[in-house]
Parts: sequence; structure tokens; C-alpha cells
Amino acid sequence: MRMRTLLGATAAALTIVAAPAMAQDGEAQFEGFYVGGSVGYTVQNNDVGERIDFDAGQNGTFGDTITTAAGADAFSPGFCNGAATGNANVACTNDKDDIEYYGRIGFDKQMGKIVVGAVAEFGKSEVRDSVTAFSTTPAYYTMTRELDWNGALRLRAGYVAGESTLFYATGGGAYAKIDHSFSTSNGANSFAVTGDDEAWGWQAGGGIEQKLGRNFSVGLEYLYSRYDDDDSRVAVGQGTAGATNPFVLAGGADFRRSTDRFDFHSLRATAAFRF
Repeated sequence: MRMRTLLGATAAALTIVAAPAMAQDGEAQFEGFYVGGSVGYTVQNNDVGERIDFDAGQNGTFGDTITTAAGADAFSPGFCNGAATGNANVACTNDKDDIEYYGRIGFDKQMGKIVVGAVAEFGKSEVRDSVTAFSTTPAYYTMTRELDWNGALRLRAGYVAGESTLFYATGGGAYAKIDHSFSTSNGANSFAVTGDDEAWGWQAGGGIEQKLGRNFSVGLEYLYSRYDDDDSRVAVGQGTAGATNPFVLAGGADFRRSTDRFDFHSLRATAAFRF
């Protein structure tokens, strides 16, 4: 609902101001340095089939099965893409999609109808991505990641339609600081979150920018972001568990997510002041 409201409001603004904002013939409208920002909404891919992988014995090899004292799969209740609401594998919460907000600085060079340039931005998307495993105990084990902040440096290239409307494509590298957390209803074993909280990735998308007078512009932009988040682990120790505990029988264990892809789609309204 918020995405549709944002899209409708910005599109209406562009329509209202387009006619009076037309530039003088031949004037380069998208030239030089600019500062600005964006606000929008982020939607995740909600990877169906994501699970937690186990490394029994903590020897660096994932894909193991944690078994009970009777030799059965201790995680036979399975997995869900989301956060647990109880010890049973039912009614997991959806991953959190939410607003985003970024500041940006950029430079463009206009050559006739063609515009090329670069933009750097810094900010945050308020998204949360979880995956949960369920054991026969019964108990849940939820791994969660959230963005602390992220930044990007992208190139962009576009075409000026008329005199003051720019259609463009953009893409480049991105970096994120990610907060990893873990929760469980297992009160016997010990658990510690380990691994790097930094992730590199890339972004690609496109948009439309409309000049309003000589210095100011507004626009709409779509952006796909993908980060390689492959270092987070949960190390499981004995804690107060007894000798027949599945993790004790395994000689300890590490958890990791089955996919290192942390990606999402964004639709944002932009504004910029050009010097």
C-alpha cells in the first residue's frame, strides 16, 4: 500500500510540474554536481526453500545431519523462511519489508541528449530477513540479519526526452554493515554468533528525473540490491546439556544459512539540487 501511495504521489507531482518546468532550447539541464536524497520502500525476495545448514563436529564442512541418540534426524520438523512464533514449524512470521532513506551526491555530463555520470549514496533500508530450523525437542532456532547501514557508488547513463526529462539506467558496487542475531528456545546448549558483519555486493536499476526550473529535480527510481553475506555462523556448545544431547553427540556444531544472497527491490522518490 505504501509503495502504491509513493508511486502515485510522485507521478502526479511529475505530471503537474512538467509543463512549466521546460528549459530553454539547447540548454544542458543535467550537467554538473548535485546533492539530494531519496525515500522509498524495500521489498525482499523471501527465498522459498531457504534452510539452515549444519557442520557437525565444527570441522568446516557443512551439509551434515544432526542426529538423536536413536540415530534419527534431530531436525526432521524442517525449516521455514521467517522467524518462529513457537516451537512448532507453523505460522512463521514473514520477513520484514519497510521504508528506506538515503542521501546522495553525484556528477553528470550532458552531451546533446545523452547524459553520463556517477552517484554515491549512503543510508539504510529497514529490512529484516530470518530463517528458522525446528528440532524434535521441540525447539526453534532462528538466524536473523538486518542492515545497520549501506552505501553504494554507481554509474548512470541516460537520454533526455524533450528538454528536461531524463530516463536513465544505473548500476555499480555496494557495501553494507549487517547486524546478525540468533534466538532459540533451546535453553540447554550454548550459542554464539560469529563471523564478519561486512558484506560487498552490487546494485542495478533505472529511473526518471524531471527538472523543475534551473536547479531542482524530482524523480522515481527502481533499484535491485544484492549482497554476498556468507560469513555469519552460530557456534553451538554443550552448555548444560547432557551426553545424549544431539549437539553433544555431534561433537559440537555450527549453523549457517543455506544461501549467502541477501537481496531486495526498492522503489523510491528522489529529489536533487544541482549546482
